[in-house]
Amino acid sequence: MLTLANYHLRLDLLDPVADRSRLGPRFCWGGFIWQVHDLRDGPLVAGPEWPASNPSAWNAQGLPESFRHRTRDGHPLTWNGERGVALGAGELAANSAGEVEVITPCVWKITPHADRVDFHTRQQAAGFDYELERRIELNNRVVLSHSLLKNHGSSPLNLQWFAHPFFALTDRLIQAGFPAGTTLADNPGFTLHGAELTQKRRFEHITDGHLDFLHLPAEKNLSARLSHPVLTHVGFECSFAPEECLIWANNATFSIEPYRVLSLAPGQSMEWSLRYDFGAARA
Repeated sequence: MLTLANYHLRLDLLDPVADRSRLGPRFCWGGFIWQVHDLRDGPLVAGPEWPASNPSAWNAQGLPESFRHRTRDGHPLTWNGERGVALGAGELAANSAGEVEVITPCVWKITPHADRVDFHTRQQAAGFDYELERRIELNNRVVLSHSLLKNHGSSPLNLQWFAHPFFALTDRLIQAGFPAGTTLADNPGFTLHGAELTQKRRFEHITDGHLDFLHLPAEKNLSARLSHPVLTHVGFECSFAPEECLIWANNATFSIEPYRVLSLAPGQSMEWSLRYDFGAARA
């Protein structure tokens, strides 16, 4: 793995080549934050199979991000016939079992610096031609994930992106604060009092959980403040207003999934960022 560290935190970043066994078609390979360590208190983020040392590539752990090649209901996005592309992962095709897999990975150029790691790739696959830059920065106790996507193809590039951070639970529970005006329909997993989210019960195992849609104030960037077992809090912010925002939890983790619709004309580019503020360690 690649590492980025200062006097407060250490980031473990997946190497797109050396850590291939941990990767698949779901998440972007470049800039994949696998774990955030406090130098005194240890690992700070989790995953659906946490604390398993080798979770499946589908579940993963840490702070992954995804460029969806299909919508959640299966509608193809970055596909042309039997070939597709998962931006940041590679060219896709179905295997003999009908499962989508990466058949030609994109090639990443990785440039480490004292306070950041830069990732760059350009790939032509399945009729698409794109360039993706990812930058992971570490400043004191703040982690910044920045993305820049360019469409070099001759046709529009239409897809979805979402972040899937896996936050740690405290005694299998989460508390989170959201912007005023946030709403949530009645559901069996979570409750919202004002703008404060809590769980209705502890989930018991990996398949016991709940997913729902959090409705944020219109045209307002997402920001959240989450509880943490060893820190005062974790802050999470997006540089954009999500088109959708899902929340999900099981017995091991809680996730906020901000979605962004990406529609790039030929020659167009888009950029955005995520900010994680890992609060001070508890005394």
